[in-house]
Amino acid sequence: MKARYRLISRGIRGNAFYCVDTQTGRRTSLRTAHREDAEQVVLAKNQALRQPSLNLQIARAYLAGSDSGVSTRTWSMALEALIQTKRGSTRDRWVRASQDKALAPLLPKLIIETRAEEILAAVNRGTVSTNIQLRKLHNFCVSMTWLPWPLVPRPQWPAIRFRERRAVTPEEHRRILEREQNPERRAFFDCCWHLGGSQSDIAALKGEDVDWNRQLVSFFRAKTGTAQIVRMGPALARLLEGLPRQGPLFPVLSELNEKQRASIFQSICRRLKITGISLHSYRYAWAERAKVAGYPERFAQEALGHNSKAVHRAYARNASVLLPSLEAYESRAANPAHTMGNLLPFAVEPIPSLDALANPW
Repeated sequence: MKARYRLISRGIRGNAFYCVDTQTGRRTSLRTAHREDAEQVVLAKNQALRQPSLNLQIARAYLAGSDSGVSTRTWSMALEALIQTKRGSTRDRWVRASQDKALAPLLPKLIIETRAEEILAAVNRGTVSTNIQLRKLHNFCVSMTWLPWPLVPRPQWPAIRFRERRAVTPEEHRRILEREQNPERRAFFDCCWHLGGSQSDIAALKGEDVDWNRQLVSFFRAKTGTAQIVRMGPALARLLEGLPRQGPLFPVLSELNEKQRASIFQSICRRLKITGISLHSYRYAWAERAKVAGYPERFAQEALGHNSKAVHRAYARNASVLLPSLEAYESRAANPAHTMGNLLPFAVEPIPSLDALANPW
């Protein structure tokens, strides 16, 4: 049988080696100046065509020289190793991911013997969460060199499409507060409305996080670890006056996990026949209220986080805004002292309250 690939040399000294495909005529540089190395590469290419059933066995034999576990390591073992690197709520999410039924057929397979179509089949069987977690597990294996190369290149992964979320409307928030008879839960939902924080951050607030002298609420975001400082509006100040001055503002809710708090909220929504919202929808509501009120985007980014999808969505398209006239801006520009008087307090003080800018014009 005639070999498909052959070796040629070029250059003045004949030390530039190329592999030529005799069927297509395509010439590929072997990137070596040593004839012996070039011959080995060309030989391997021809052998791969003659004995495809032995390719995996040969590759495994070579890989075993640097990784003794390559012939026994399964996706289940890799997932367990990944879980061991996580802490807190992130670890809990990965433990739940390990129980995903869409991943069950894949977990007992050897990593080195897995084909790309098996990865894609698991993604198609599962949900958005399956797609996200399997991507991370796959990349973890590549970074640990348990996979010699990516099975699925990044552009070929199915797109991640989250379910569209909407904001809580003022009317829905009013109905939720009227329905909830538990004072702590009612105050918690109202704080979510006024602060726009994630449910975990709001539930973890303490009396010490409220600075009554400067009318500020400050805390560290659990997700990013960044400091958050927000000025209180009159409504939020009245709400916080009825909560503990020391210790957790929400003693019972702070002991619950995210799923338990979400379950409580969904139970209320079902009784009110409100659909399409979750506790996270309060962040979208805050962002859309800020856009309508003319709240500067940079302040909204500081309040909710610079990478917050709630801010990007609200300021890009979702909020209906009555634009001020150009004459109003020209009038302010013609009076620099007045303009600076409006801007200087924001430059030297923490983020103003949303209530303060509810009617900017």
